[in-house]
Amino acid sequence: MARGAREGRGGQGLARVAVVVRAGAAPLWWCGVFAAGVGVLPPGFTGRRIGVMAGAALFIVAAAVVALTRRRRYTVLVHGAARAGKHDVLQDRAVTVRNWRRGHRWWLLSAFAVALGSAFVVPAAGGMLLAGTGTGLRLKAAWLGRREKTGEQLVWLRVDWLDRRGGGPARKAVKAYRGTGIAAGDAAPGGARRRTAALV
Repeated sequence: MARGAREGRGGQGLARVAVVVRAGAAPLWWCGVFAAGVGVLPPGFTGRRIGVMAGAALFIVAAAVVALTRRRRYTVLVHGAARAGKHDVLQDRAVTVRNWRRGHRWWLLSAFAVALGSAFVVPAAGGMLLAGTGTGLRLKAAWLGRREKTGEQLVWLRVDWLDRRGGGPARKAVKAYRGTGIAAGDAAPGGARRRTAALV
């Protein structure tokens, strides 16, 4: 299989599931940290102490909810993954991340603006909520990585099934995953950058 985003010779473009999940983790985390840092400056309606305490609670809840949501659906899709065909095209990690972030940039900017604005009511809480969401995505990607290692199979989904307007790689529109060997593509189990890219 050749890397890239285009389909070729009857094959289909495939993106790594874990990379798609992980793509939003960093921007949400950093937007949240920045919004929380700036948001702690105004005293707000509740006061800084209550705002930070509420933000800490929101961080924990958001991380847990995002990390645990739809795990059963992911498990079913992973177990049912068919072997990728020899003409299927594996999309590079950088391309998948760039496409996700480009498709969600207005959503990210809106969430960041709301987090900043909420600081005038509850200082830092909105930013910590965003950071917790990013942490949850990272935890979910790590969980997928452990399943990939256990099953000795990386899981992919069709590029044309990705919805740039919202929804994750386990929504109803995604009918099935594809599987490859553990060394395929340029992303390690869990979606992190592979130190030495390998392709099978």
